[in-house]
Amino acid sequence: MKRILLLGLLTLGLATISTRAAETTPSNERPRLVVNIVVGAMRSDDLERYMGNFTQNGFRRLMQEGVTYTEAYYDFSAISTASGLATLTTGANPAVHGIVGDRWWSHTDASMIWLINDNKSFPVEFSTGTGNYSAHRLMAPTYGDMLLMESPESKLYTVALEPLSAIVLNGKRGMALWAETNKTYWTTSSAYCTKLPEWITEYNKGDNNKQYIENRWMPIYKAATYRNYEIAVVEGIKDKHTQIITDINLKRDKSDYDNLSLTPAGNTAVLHFAQELMKREALGTDGDTDILNIYLDTARNIAQTYGPESFEYEDMLYRLDKDLIWFLDSVYSQVGDSTDVVVVVTSDQGTSPSYNATGSAPRHRFNNRQMEVIVNAYLGARYGSDSYVVGFANNSLYLNHATIANKKLVFSDICDEVATFLLQLQGISTAISSTSMRNTSFGGDRTHLMQESFFGARTGDVIIDLIPGCILEDDDYRSLPTSGYNYDRHVPLIVSRQRGDNRIVTRRVEMTELSATLCHIMGIAAPWATTERPLQEFE
Repeated sequence: MKRILLLGLLTLGLATISTRAAETTPSNERPRLVVNIVVGAMRSDDLERYMGNFTQNGFRRLMQEGVTYTEAYYDFSAISTASGLATLTTGANPAVHGIVGDRWWSHTDASMIWLINDNKSFPVEFSTGTGNYSAHRLMAPTYGDMLLMESPESKLYTVALEPLSAIVLNGKRGMALWAETNKTYWTTSSAYCTKLPEWITEYNKGDNNKQYIENRWMPIYKAATYRNYEIAVVEGIKDKHTQIITDINLKRDKSDYDNLSLTPAGNTAVLHFAQELMKREALGTDGDTDILNIYLDTARNIAQTYGPESFEYEDMLYRLDKDLIWFLDSVYSQVGDSTDVVVVVTSDQGTSPSYNATGSAPRHRFNNRQMEVIVNAYLGARYGSDSYVVGFANNSLYLNHATIANKKLVFSDICDEVATFLLQLQGISTAISSTSMRNTSFGGDRTHLMQESFFGARTGDVIIDLIPGCILEDDDYRSLPTSGYNYDRHVPLIVSRQRGDNRIVTRRVEMTELSATLCHIMGIAAPWATTERPLQEFE
């Protein structure tokens, strides 16, 4: 029924799926500008669920002028912003590209490592600690890296509120830009340049983000027209069906950065800066293909803080839909010929149903810190008191290799024993040792998804999978993508080029196919790590 509704809302007479075409894109058909808009934590069914309140020239416009894939999935379980973006840009899963999450335990350094930290890189024009970052731990090139390797005259820019999002989506070449946390000025790292372009310095001096930060958040439409009814911070709601969310931590410091990252103003600020960047850097105005990547952290923060069923999340999408109107107009106006522009809208992850502290909905949170204590106590009782567990990240438990070696225990046996023991803990559905991950080829079920998340040098020693609906314990969030169930892996995907080939594709596609598709459209080699062919609609 939902598919029928979606079909009815789009233009009639959509074309049938095309057969495979030529292997390469002729140079005169290559786009002058590729714009990839990644809406953090947007679930695939959001386009259908909120279609009734979308305008004609936002999300609807892209769907009516492009190819909409209703069954696009990530094919691994430990989904996060880092792993999702790396998969989207490299065309491979974490088992190949190595980005298992935003952090992992280093046995060499005996500490957790944050993916983008780099002491050899420094902030550019700012000293608030938001620039000691780089992409040096990214192991596989992105589609943007591939473009600049083959076409040095092309331009690559990526804009996001948060540095991790900007850097992973961008890659090692071009320039990633993000907002520093003090005054929300736009900045980058010395890994990309030693001095900001003069226009960015002037843009920052103008305090352009202030106009968004100081706005009150009130509903954009009448409350009665909204689908969601759980509310936390939106003002001016007087609807008898609305329920107050009481189970999230709203003790924020209300800094300018928080106001951007937790209200729709953040999306608007990012898109306005991207619009200015596009104009000042003259993207898409010559014969060389350029790329503009945009990641909307605010969408993810709102979805996970207030929940995907919240009034806040719904209102954010409606505001984003309206922002897309003027942003898309500026994109097409800049390039001139709309067929020379490729616009992608997708997401790096879905997110779980909301955890509810009250009511009849299932309530499952998994306390990983408690698990670490229990496992350490169990091994202590078996082999003598000591420090056996060093950390937990990306759904995997890291054991203390030195302790196990000093006690002359067989490491693989300990991992298998811990995996078996963990199955007794409430909330865990599966536990597999790293030894089994290395020695066994899993296929066709959830263990396959776990294996596609496994990268030996960075994943922990025992990997767990949670039961459906269960999320990790975190008082700041009602929703998290920590399981790899369909609600975490199923995302929207629209690829629009305004060539009269608009259609809805209902077959299953993998998100690893997008990178190869964009490279094919741009007439360049696919990223080294991918084994995928382009989506057949664009071959």
